[in-house]
Amino acid sequence: MSTLLYRLGRLSFRRRRYFTFAWVVILAACAFAALSAPAAEDDGFSIPGTESQKAFDLLDERFPGGNSEGADARVVFAAPDGQKITARDHRLAVNKVVDDIAASPQVEEVPSPFAPGTVSKDGTTAYTTITYDATSDNLTEATREALLDAVQDGREAGLTVEAGGSAVDGGPEFGGITELIGIGVAAIVLFITFRTFVAAGLPLVTALMGLGAGVCLIIAAGVATTTITLALMLGLAVGIDYALFIVSRYRTERAEGQSAEEAAGRAMGTAGSAVVFAGATVVIALAGLSVAGVPLLTDMGLAAAGTVVIAVLVALTLLPALLGFFPRAVLPRTDRAPRKRASGTKEPAGSRWARFVVRRPLAVLLLSVAGLGVVAVPALDLELALPGDESLPTSTTQRRAYDTLADGFGPGFNGPLTIVIDAQGADDAKAVADRARKILDTTDGVVDVSPAMFNKAEDTAVLAAVPSTGPTATETKDLVETIRAEADELEADTGASMVVTGQTALNIDVSNKVTAALLPYLAVVVGLAVLLLMIVFRSVLVPLKAALGFLLSVAASFGVIVAVFQWGWLADLLGVAQTGPVMSMMPIFLIGVVFGLAMDCEVFLVTRIREAHVRGEGPAQAVVTGFRHSARVVVAAAVIMIAVFGGFIGLTDSLIKMLGLGLASAVLFDAFVVRMTIVPAALALLGHSAWWIPRWLDRVLPDLDIEGERLTHALESDSAPVAPAPHQGESVNV
Repeated sequence: MSTLLYRLGRLSFRRRRYFTFAWVVILAACAFAALSAPAAEDDGFSIPGTESQKAFDLLDERFPGGNSEGADARVVFAAPDGQKITARDHRLAVNKVVDDIAASPQVEEVPSPFAPGTVSKDGTTAYTTITYDATSDNLTEATREALLDAVQDGREAGLTVEAGGSAVDGGPEFGGITELIGIGVAAIVLFITFRTFVAAGLPLVTALMGLGAGVCLIIAAGVATTTITLALMLGLAVGIDYALFIVSRYRTERAEGQSAEEAAGRAMGTAGSAVVFAGATVVIALAGLSVAGVPLLTDMGLAAAGTVVIAVLVALTLLPALLGFFPRAVLPRTDRAPRKRASGTKEPAGSRWARFVVRRPLAVLLLSVAGLGVVAVPALDLELALPGDESLPTSTTQRRAYDTLADGFGPGFNGPLTIVIDAQGADDAKAVADRARKILDTTDGVVDVSPAMFNKAEDTAVLAAVPSTGPTATETKDLVETIRAEADELEADTGASMVVTGQTALNIDVSNKVTAALLPYLAVVVGLAVLLLMIVFRSVLVPLKAALGFLLSVAASFGVIVAVFQWGWLADLLGVAQTGPVMSMMPIFLIGVVFGLAMDCEVFLVTRIREAHVRGEGPAQAVVTGFRHSARVVVAAAVIMIAVFGGFIGLTDSLIKMLGLGLASAVLFDAFVVRMTIVPAALALLGHSAWWIPRWLDRVLPDLDIEGERLTHALESDSAPVAPAPHQGESVNV
């Protein structure tokens, strides 16, 4: 691999105009495809194989034309304190709002807010649920504005009027001022690392170009826009970091006296090989999200994986071409004169830190592991669910609508359970429905059951059961399990099936399915990490150490998430509007992404240490040498990733905010505690045995030459696969 990339790097450097032009054309083609592509269809949130999804499918079959995937909006009306919403003046104001909404485009049905069951027992609150003939993604701006204008008119009439539902929810957030700050921090870190504007700018340019191409391809492929945010996060972070590693290696090769073209080739053969491996681990981890069986997770993982693939291709082909345009401008000013090197420089901070660690490895190792263990303690209290409008800020109308309904009708009213009775195999469908309603009426935790509504064939009935607790409460989850157990008894007695669905039940099923997939996915990821690192480092203990460090990082990041989003620590500072269960998809997301990013740091750091070990240095000195060459760049890469991920904490979407904080904290722990502290301490304690591998295993494992060891030997013995061309490109002076 290293030989192939060496040749590719030199070719791209020499033919820089062709490669650069090719990428400009590719980006333009991707943009054109995205602009020409039809809007992605909203397939809704589904989870095949679960009871709730089977019930949704049954409803679509037995109630044709019901448009179960159409957008909806629940408008809630509350009278001023001490007054009734049914008073004449208030009733007129409510009806005016309803009439205005009914006259707006794309509206299918607007029931009366004063129908039986839609007014609270104390008469202070009423609601109506508007259904639309289009999905939420296909609602026009005029439709949304008509709804919000009608709501505002009701407020001006003296009522409390709030709206929730998919018609009110905006599209996915793709960034904000905090994300721009993250990019700005990345630019500053790059400049501090390289101390030249050109060297700092190249990683940003290549990352943004790769990100643009990736996002355009996602849109052109017709994938739902909800999948783009993760692709934005990872595409930007890894795009910058991969270019950072290659540019840094190029500068090192130039400092050692190589010509510009030769340095580009060697940088690609060494750092470029590590980029390929690191990118492959991220892609595999993201594609592996499909094991959960949740289409949304699969789409997000594949979209982000595609963006990472493009980031790798850009780093391998476009970056060396751009280095060809700026062969000396990317170098420090002291190194721009040919063959000139600085002398008498101070020992780098990375070397000094490594010497400190290897002198007292056991104490450092124990202290680091204990520290991460303390941070991980809150993770023992981890609770998983899919929060809804209750997790939004109180400044949003969706959250206020949720609270108003809970105050007027009870907390469970925001998450009713839909009970579907399939009575095709029963003698008397109506008798079965009546029996089911009696069972539900006597079930603890159910406060209200609606009359049964039959389809035209009168073989399927639908009831609504209102729990006494909120949608994310543990008691509601237990209630769903209880009703499903009662359904087994009903089917045994009557032959009719009773299934539970609705958004609350669907969310519970999603949480259960993702939780069940978590341990198998973790086992696959850890096993893959050990196998891949064995191939790279030809060692048994180094991969095991890396996997254990990865688990420590993940556990500590879970601890941070629980402390902030469940316990409320620093919640106000981070803009967390409401504490509660952690998003059920968060752990599997975090494990997959952090795995890939942790392997990035592991590869770039430990390959340098192994290079020194292979050249004959002792275990402690090899660690110091490796840190001298790589610590500064690894730290810069970690700070950049933290800045990029931290930028997403400023968004309002709960999953994205949680993911941003989780990834930022995981990178912080993994880079600065695990890779920069535990790794050198463990290698110093293991000594030469760190690189031990059984001979039979060494023969079985493929040798991909990720570190470029064979390439280095070939070049040093004047048998390079491509004849060197000294000073190629040196005439370009920017």
